[in-house]
Amino acid sequence: IKHMLKEVYITKASKFLPNEPISNDEMELVLGKINNTPSKARRIVLRNNGIQSRYYAIDNQGNVTHSNADLTFLAISELFDDNFTSQDIEVLSCGTSTPDHLLPSHAAMVHGLLKNKSVELNSSSGVCNSGMNALKFGYLSVLSGSSNNAVCTGSERVSTWMMADKFEKEIENLNDLEQQPIIAFKKDFLRWMLSDGAAAFLLQNKSNPEELSLKIEWMDAYSYAHEIEACMYAGGDKLEDGSIKPWSDYKAEEWLTESVFSLKQDVKILDKHILTKGVESMKAAMDKHQVTADQIDYFLPHISSNFFKKGLQDQLAESGIVLEDEKWFMNLFKVGNVGSASIYLMLEELFNSGNLKKGQKILLSVPESGRFSYSYAYLTVC
Repeated sequence: IKHMLKEVYITKASKFLPNEPISNDEMELVLGKINNTPSKARRIVLRNNGIQSRYYAIDNQGNVTHSNADLTFLAISELFDDNFTSQDIEVLSCGTSTPDHLLPSHAAMVHGLLKNKSVELNSSSGVCNSGMNALKFGYLSVLSGSSNNAVCTGSERVSTWMMADKFEKEIENLNDLEQQPIIAFKKDFLRWMLSDGAAAFLLQNKSNPEELSLKIEWMDAYSYAHEIEACMYAGGDKLEDGSIKPWSDYKAEEWLTESVFSLKQDVKILDKHILTKGVESMKAAMDKHQVTADQIDYFLPHISSNFFKKGLQDQLAESGIVLEDEKWFMNLFKVGNVGSASIYLMLEELFNSGNLKKGQKILLSVPESGRFSYSYAYLTVC
């Protein structure tokens, strides 16, 4: 079969970040204060995560400026030129953690905005890996010869999930129960972690003759859901046994009083597993494909917080994967943690930086704390 497979190249990369960047001091002005009280967690979380600015698809009055589908459409639109137009798309593969609707699918809503022609659609759900899953669908489609090209995206519009008014009913409920009216840390700290944006890649079965392209050598993914309970979740709540009660099993009024739809993360489980399983899976992927650390010129890790960088670097070194600081490429501090779009935004910046040279190798690494899954891609600059 090998000789029948096509080669797959990322020939263009684009992004869309909404509105003006928001500084750390402006965040609570935009998102609002829960119970009219400044968050106790905000400064600690921001000090640890290293993020200095981020983007929101809402204005300073809290009015929505872009849907998730809008952000994705605007990122894709930046791919088009005389050589590749919206009419040329064969596959549209979109990943997000925060679709605008339960259904129709995110990719269908984006396609609706493109108004181009009939295309094959794929929507990947999940958390941060949804962007990499979308990329893999496009990669496999072109690799197999099923299509000549694919547009793949990662996007998030999480800011509206973090607005203070989403939590007011829960605070009232805590007051009624005479409990401390402070939102749980598992919900509050995520308000200072996440931001909005979208980015897109054009995948083709031929490299770009005039510009640099990135050949996708391989993509691999690993899940540890068979061993570990959920860590990051929304649309339900975790029970004592670690299972998640779905939103549709709650009474309608509980959706508000329990903030059932809010994004939550179990920090204890995160700290225990996120790096360990990350190193285990990355070593497995590199061993499988016989790639060593000296065959990596750029390492692009999606790290939710700068807090994890040194730990990851140290644990990788302990397992024999020594990646010096100069190989790490991250833009978390200026664009924020944009979930499934983060790896796209990192690679887009590096790809369009003018710093890449033919023959260089790039390793993409994306962890997802949903229920601990990890994905990797190995690229050659050509």
